[in-house]
Amino acid sequence: MVAVGVSVPWGLWGMAPDEQRGLLGGIADSGIDFVFTADHVSFRDGSGMDGLVTLAAVGGLEPRLDLQVGVYLLALRHPMVAARQIATMAEAAPGRLTVGVGVGGDDRHEVEVCDVDPSTRGRRTDVALEIVRALLEGRTVDGDGEFFGFRDGKIRPVPDPPVPLVVGGRSDAALERAGRLGDGWLAAWCSPRRFAEGTARVEEVGAGRDVDWQHGLQLWLGVGESPAEGRSHVAETMERFYRMSFEPFERYTPCGRAADIAGFLQPYVDAGATALNLTPCGSDRATEIETVAEVKRLLNP
Repeated sequence: MVAVGVSVPWGLWGMAPDEQRGLLGGIADSGIDFVFTADHVSFRDGSGMDGLVTLAAVGGLEPRLDLQVGVYLLALRHPMVAARQIATMAEAAPGRLTVGVGVGGDDRHEVEVCDVDPSTRGRRTDVALEIVRALLEGRTVDGDGEFFGFRDGKIRPVPDPPVPLVVGGRSDAALERAGRLGDGWLAAWCSPRRFAEGTARVEEVGAGRDVDWQHGLQLWLGVGESPAEGRSHVAETMERFYRMSFEPFERYTPCGRAADIAGFLQPYVDAGATALNLTPCGSDRATEIETVAEVKRLLNP
C-alpha cells in the first residue's frame, strides 16, 4: 500500500482557527494519510517556514493526520537542537512524524545567512545526520571536531516508535547518504527509471543495515477536467513560486483528472514508492483534495 499526502495548504495560517481545523479535518476525512511541508530559514527576501514548527501546529489542529518534513535543512541547525525538536514532536505525536533531510541550496544566501559555508553543506549534513540518528537511538555522542565541538550529548526520552529519517535529493551523493544514514530516499524531479535505479542504489549501499526501507516521491500536480486545464493551474503556480519557466518541470508533473495522475504515478509505485508527497494545483481547494483522495484510492485498489 502506498501512503499519499498533500502539502500543508496555502494560506492556512491566514485563516481563523475553526477554518484551519475544518480544512485539515476535511483532508483527514477524505482518506489522505499525511500532510508535509518544506523547510526554509530565510530566503533572500526574508520569507520562509520552519518545517518542524509548522508540523507541530498542524499536528495539534488535526490529530488524525501523519506529518512529514520534506525536506528539513539539517545543515543549517545544530544537531543537538534538531534532535531535541524531533524527539519532542515524537513524544507529542508518537508514530506520526517522518523527517526528510536535505542539503538545500535553492538559495545560497539562505545558507550564508545561517553562518554556514555553502561549500560544506553536504559534509555538514552527513555529520549532523549521523549525530542526530545516534542521539535519537539513545546513544551518547561527541561532536565530530570539525563542525561541532561538543562532548557527551544525549537526548531523553528516545522516540518510541523511532522517527524515520529519509534523505531527499537527486544527486549520487544523496543516494549514498540515504543508504548509509537514512531509512529511505525521498526523490523529486526524476523518471520512474531513475527512481528504480536510485532506490536500488540506496539499498545496495545500505546492505547489512537493519532498515525497513521507506522510499518516497515528492512532486507537484495539475488538477483539471483535462490535462491542458490541469497544466494551466500548476504552470502558473510553479512559475510564480520558482520564478522560472514551467518547461523544465513539465515532464515530471502529472496533470488532469485523478485517473490521469494515478496512471502517471503507477510506475513509481511499481518501482517501490511507499509514499507520495503531492502538491496539487487546481481551480479550488475542495477539488484538489478530492482529486488527491481519488488518486490514493486508484493506487490502492
